[in-house]
Amino acid sequence: MKAGTYVHIPFCHQICHYCDFNKVLIKNQPVDEYLAALQREGELRLDGGAHPMDTLYIGGGTPTSLSAEQLQTLFVNLQRAGLSWDEQSEVTVEVNPDGIDEQRLYALKDAGVNRLSIGVQTFSPTLLETIGRTHSVDDVGETISLARELGFNNISIDLMFALPGQTMDQWEETLQQAIVLAPDHVSAYGLKIEAKTQFYNWLQTGQLQPLSEDEEADMYDILLSRLEHSGYGQYEISNFAKTGKESQHNLLYWRNQSYLALGAGAHGYVEGERYGNILPIPHYLKTVQKGTLPERSREAVSIQAQMEEEMFLGLRLQEGVHIPHFNHKFNTSFHDIYGDAYRHLINDGLLQDEGGRLTLTEKGKLLGNEVFASFLLEPEI
Repeated sequence: MKAGTYVHIPFCHQICHYCDFNKVLIKNQPVDEYLAALQREGELRLDGGAHPMDTLYIGGGTPTSLSAEQLQTLFVNLQRAGLSWDEQSEVTVEVNPDGIDEQRLYALKDAGVNRLSIGVQTFSPTLLETIGRTHSVDDVGETISLARELGFNNISIDLMFALPGQTMDQWEETLQQAIVLAPDHVSAYGLKIEAKTQFYNWLQTGQLQPLSEDEEADMYDILLSRLEHSGYGQYEISNFAKTGKESQHNLLYWRNQSYLALGAGAHGYVEGERYGNILPIPHYLKTVQKGTLPERSREAVSIQAQMEEEMFLGLRLQEGVHIPHFNHKFNTSFHDIYGDAYRHLINDGLLQDEGGRLTLTEKGKLLGNEVFASFLLEPEI
């Protein structure tokens, strides 16, 4: 079983209009106290034990809003808490193209970071302004070039489509520029307007007009075509990689495996239980400083819920769900539980079964939520 840890850094220099993650503007925030609290939370969770990791993922917020010295402190504190990693581990840090410099990259390299996830979103200057990003198109190429020079050979970029006012030409230009930069991995997601975001507020007041589902589907089709022809294998609905560069940490999520999580608002899944941490940073700090786990929720995941998650997470993957593995993992019969949904989805051309391995068809990928909902029906256990 893979061992993974997610660490949340909730600080940003700028709040993007679409982002609903737990984050605050970094100015006047207790950053050093937060880094110390991450160590303390790690100590509480590991109870003095060692935790060798296959994957470590530092996300946010914007981890590179920290200074080079603070980034060094972050990794030292995680090691003091009992986390460990080596050259075989996948160690990822999220990076903003205008928030990274040589000193920060050196600090990351020295700490054992070997994978960067760069938040690009679009190569259209107009759309960058629309979504509240502060970097320029040139910043992206310069960041990737500098990272390559310093020895980073596993670089991922995030893209978004179906942005407000986005044209097909703009999307095709973004894909073309992404391909020219030759990242090792591409994540591309259609915009989802979430509550508590600036986009949501504008939607409510009629200031924002989202693209139609058909336009989003057309952009997704172009995404699949362009990346496939450029040597990127699709291994998950929204993720594409050159051979051997799949995100091992995110595969933990999609394969419904356990992972530790540290930080304000972070969510973990350990030994069949999910937990969510306190969101407000002052409350998180106060709780950890008292020597108490900073959890606002914890629940045991029922067998039924585990089965449902196994299906809708696994079906996001190109490898799909292996029915014999499902039967062994849950000591039951897949067809006894989900026989009706299976037959319905196969007949509708949304699922295919190749030797007991269930995968989405091309039609199923476009109607993924409909497929997933079929496995959220109350199973008879």
